[in-house]
Amino acid sequence: MAAENNYKELDQERVKAAVTEFLLAIGEDPEREGLLDTPDRVARACVELFGGMQEDPAVHLRKQFHEEGNKEMVIVRDIPFSSTCEHHILPFVGKAHVCYIPQNGRITGLSKIARCVSGYSRRLQVQERLTGQIADAMVEELDPLGVLVVMEAEHTCMSMRGIRASGALTTTSAVRGIFKTNEKTRAEAMRLLGL
Repeated sequence: MAAENNYKELDQERVKAAVTEFLLAIGEDPEREGLLDTPDRVARACVELFGGMQEDPAVHLRKQFHEEGNKEMVIVRDIPFSSTCEHHILPFVGKAHVCYIPQNGRITGLSKIARCVSGYSRRLQVQERLTGQIADAMVEELDPLGVLVVMEAEHTCMSMRGIRASGALTTTSAVRGIFKTNEKTRAEAMRLLGL
């Protein structure tokens, strides 16, 4: 986790220069009308696309409520997310499903879970790491009995290039606590998730 705390501000001027160089490298003319503002547009888009690199997404989970005795599953399904594959710098888009069982009455707002997913997604990522980061943040901030995170996504590095397998979905899961040790509990969560 320590490496994630080295947040650096996005350098828009360097992004613009790099985009101009990229356009030249692929044989384009950055001075033609349609591309004149492209470096600036890409730099501004990067602020949004990679904003998770300037924040600690787990902070959203710190907004908590106390619901005495609640040890029932909380499931947030179909959280839309988009991220960027660090291998090809191409997007992958899908849905996250997050399930946890509170302990000691500690719950968080449902939108806070979605904000956590969004924050970790807005980084250069691999889906496997992204799934684990969300699960680990839930464990660290809420200390639940268990956490199960399942993510499904289409990767444009597979659908637009290489094999060109449009529509192929990648599913990853991260299992913590009781979901790892109790098969019946894990099976119930997967059934409720429709997976």
